Amino acid sequence: MTKKVRIKKTLVEQILTKAGIKHKGIQVNALEGQIPSGYEKHQIFKTLALLGDKTGPIIGIIPITEHLSEKKLAKISGNKKVNMIPQKDLEKTTGYIHGANNPVGIRQKHNYPIFIDNTALSLNELIVSAGEVGHSIIIEPKDLASFVKAEFADILEV
Repeated sequence: MTKKVRIKKTLVEQILTKAGIKHKGIQVNALEGQIPSGYEKHQIFKTLALLGDKTGPIIGIIPITEHLSEKKLAKISGNKKVNMIPQKDLEKTTGYIHGANNPVGIRQKHNYPIFIDNTALSLNELIVSAGEVGHSIIIEPKDLASFVKAEFADILEV
């Protein structure tokens, strides 16, 4: 009889479970181009950390297939300019390393403004990092936005 391997939930998954937010944890490394079966690449979203000249840190969440418009994000967040936080400063700003940034964990530690691109509204589910490289969660966009107090906005480069 083979022993069932139990995958340990990430802190993000534990937070969502405790809050009663419907989600599913999966092991997938989107950085390496892995896509879970039954899903398409545009359903995988990346969590980007930026620094606004007036507001400080800001979080933008967009499909991995797209590019963020820093100009649009600056305008919508009340800044003149926003710039990506350098990778060397990422962990001390968000608490996460490159590839593990996620809106749930960031919201638990910080009150940074979070913006999710409008394209998420057309999806039943999206995939975001679960706080560890190689771990992600599948969640309904509106559930995620509600839980992390995010706004939907047009933040993609055209």
